[in-house]
Amino acid sequence: MSVHNLSTAGHTATAAKTAAKAAPGLTVAGKPASGLMVAGEPASTPLRDLESVARRMVGHFAANTPCHTLPGEQLRGDVTEFTVKCLTLAVRLLDERRGPSDAEVTELGSKAAQWAREGVPLQSVLSVYHEGIQIGWDLVAERAGAGDIADVVEAAKAFVSLSEMVSTAAATSYVEELQVVASEHHTAAHTLVTSLLSGHNARSMARQSGIELAETYLVLALSIPPHPDESNPAVQRPVAARRKLRRVQAELAIICGRTPLSMLSPEGGTVLVPGHHDDTWVDDLVARISAAAEVPVIMTVEQAATSDIPTAADQVHELLDLSQQLRRGPGVYRMNDLVLEYQLTRPGPGRKFLMRILEPLDNSPELLDTLEIHIAHDLNRQRSARQLHLHTNTVDYRLKRIAHLTGFDPTRPSGIRHLQAALVARRLEGSSIGA
Repeated sequence: MSVHNLSTAGHTATAAKTAAKAAPGLTVAGKPASGLMVAGEPASTPLRDLESVARRMVGHFAANTPCHTLPGEQLRGDVTEFTVKCLTLAVRLLDERRGPSDAEVTELGSKAAQWAREGVPLQSVLSVYHEGIQIGWDLVAERAGAGDIADVVEAAKAFVSLSEMVSTAAATSYVEELQVVASEHHTAAHTLVTSLLSGHNARSMARQSGIELAETYLVLALSIPPHPDESNPAVQRPVAARRKLRRVQAELAIICGRTPLSMLSPEGGTVLVPGHHDDTWVDDLVARISAAAEVPVIMTVEQAATSDIPTAADQVHELLDLSQQLRRGPGVYRMNDLVLEYQLTRPGPGRKFLMRILEPLDNSPELLDTLEIHIAHDLNRQRSARQLHLHTNTVDYRLKRIAHLTGFDPTRPSGIRHLQAALVARRLEGSSIGA
């Protein structure tokens, strides 16, 4: 039994005591009652050839349950040994009406914990337990006659009690072991992410953690806004934030399996998804994460070779900051979406020149509003006029005034390029001053 399995002993022992006290016909600390009889013989008679009955059961498991995926030596070894122990408990249950001790129930649960670490589904584990108990019951009941009704009813109650105790112990140990496995994987993944982002010892850490490195990764930066529950007085903010984070992590695991490597908080963070993924896949990813978080998220992405992850991670987080400074809406942003704005974040004489372009409009805020709306509507005069609640002639007049004051005509491609860049430079400067 592993250290992790031993740590579950207290829980399974408590469950065993509760089940044993509630089980009809069982004694907890008193003298054992008389044994049950069927067809003039002890009810346990068909089970007493433990090795023979165990082989029959294991053969059934191999043919009808996921145990067939286990190596032959494991079926003949620990599965058979486990089955013999269960049969021993069943015999004693029928002969003495005495259920398993706390230690015995814990031992039964430890087998489920072992299968959890080996990746056998819980449904399959419980199926093996229940199938074994069913076979044992069939062997006992098939000999019963009309005069055995009272003892058969007691035997049925005993088998149901045994099934309850075993199922409780198995499920408890399985879940607790799975939590340990998940925690180990999370710790290993967190360490590997740190190594990949720093560019140091990533391959060594991957070998130690048992996680295979890919040749290329999709590097994501996420911004997750607060969920409405985080401002709900009836819900504690940290609780609501953790729930949101768990939903996001669960959705990532569904989409990518156990392969995504992440460093996430309720506010967002970094995710590394192995392999190459196209724009459609990424768009679907952000939609599903937003649905899981129950708030619209902002994501910036970059495909990078494993060795280039540190640079790519810095870049996507710069893009994420930039999208927030520019008050962009939720969705996915790539470098080609923000390349002009990204370049303008670099201070220099070009940016200072662009900022001076709009100074003549400082005393005419309606002209600045018209310019921003005109650009937002892809230079469509009619749509801009509707947004501004103006006649198109008024919009035309304002555009001419902008051209006259700045020297750049917003109705011409060369002019609008400079004016749009000037607006971005001014907004960036304003956000850096206010930061």
